[in-house]
Amino acid sequence: VYNVESLLKLREAVGPVIGANLDPSHLFWQGVDCGAAIRYLGDALYYFHAKDTRIDPINTGRFGVLDTKHYSDEINRAWVFRSLGYGHDLGVWKDMVSNLRMIGYDDVLSIEHEDSLMSVNEGLTKAINLLKEVITFEQTGGMWWA
Repeated sequence: VYNVESLLKLREAVGPVIGANLDPSHLFWQGVDCGAAIRYLGDALYYFHAKDTRIDPINTGRFGVLDTKHYSDEINRAWVFRSLGYGHDLGVWKDMVSNLRMIGYDDVLSIEHEDSLMSVNEGLTKAINLLKEVITFEQTGGMWWA
């Protein structure tokens, strides 16, 4: 299973015992719109990793996105794992959180830190700060404006 379509095909064969652990970092480098993936998965989304990826346009233009270089060779890789906000901006993360709410996901957003350009403490702190900006904490209370 490597994308939404293949996960849903497996789920169709096996049943709802199978669900997705959506890790945007692995979908970003494939060119997947993660907000759309969340919506497509719907109730098949069981878990969410808050992890970012930066696509390097110079290296991607030369080598494509399938990159087998060592993760420590950041300057030559087509993409690298990054702390939240260092691959995609707040707008992308706000869209994902909004889509999670729309499908009824109200569970863990697990920070996964594999950013080789930041210390563990700094990467985790920056990820927490970004999530505080994008997560909606309060219930809507219905359509108060209508």
